[in-house]
Amino acid sequence: MWNQIKTVLFLAILTAILLFFGSFFGRVGLTIAIIFALSINFITYFFSDRIALFMYRAKPIKKDKYQWLINDIKQLSKEAKIPEPKGIYIIPTEQANAFCAGRGPKHYVVACTEGILKILDKEELRAVLAHEIAHAKNRDVLIATIAATIAGVISYLAHMAQFAAIFGGRDNERSASNIIGLLILAILTPIIALIIQLAISRTREYHADETGAKIIRNGKPLASALEKIEKSVKSSPLNFGSEAASSLFISNPFKRNALLNLFSTHPPVEARIKRLKEMNF
Repeated sequence: MWNQIKTVLFLAILTAILLFFGSFFGRVGLTIAIIFALSINFITYFFSDRIALFMYRAKPIKKDKYQWLINDIKQLSKEAKIPEPKGIYIIPTEQANAFCAGRGPKHYVVACTEGILKILDKEELRAVLAHEIAHAKNRDVLIATIAATIAGVISYLAHMAQFAAIFGGRDNERSASNIIGLLILAILTPIIALIIQLAISRTREYHADETGAKIIRNGKPLASALEKIEKSVKSSPLNFGSEAASSLFISNPFKRNALLNLFSTHPPVEARIKRLKEMNF
């Protein structure tokens, strides 16, 4: 419940920033920015599953080879009280990882790497699959799209503000202090919006951990799985695909340094493991 409350609060803050910053541009400027951001995120929302599957070279699962995996996912979907995924896919890499993509409970896909099927035991794998199904159940792609749209509008307005401050002329009505103030606002506002957007992503990841653990009534298998996945990601970072969709995975599949970790879409794995081990059922 607390994760859901935090998501609402973060979205409210993002919206407040948008309305405050948008007030400097009037209705026309704000409308243009909203249309621009909606156009981009409309494609992301409706085609995120196809885009992600293409990016990561995912192939439809072979029923004769992975019938056990299909059965597990069907059972977990039933326990989560949502429809089965529209497709189950395999990603050709030895790295242990998995993702869920799609618009929500009635339209989503699940993808697993070849590596995760080899490294995890049955209970750990079920826990990871429950986590991915939880993303669909919680409509996390929709929430992420809303956050990205609002942050996108703010970013677009910030570019407009920078342009206006630098090239808007030097008439007597605009003092140097006003120009500097507008530039500072234009630089800081999108950074704040990005930080809040990332906070929403991390909150949804915690929520998926919690929901997935509730589906299987045990948090410890996912905690154990996350430890193995983290080691696998560090030893075998992905060398194809795009970081643009890395938030879909249960763990960021690319190599990251300490500075980039400050802007990660995923919470620290140590914090996730601690929370899972402390859950009681």
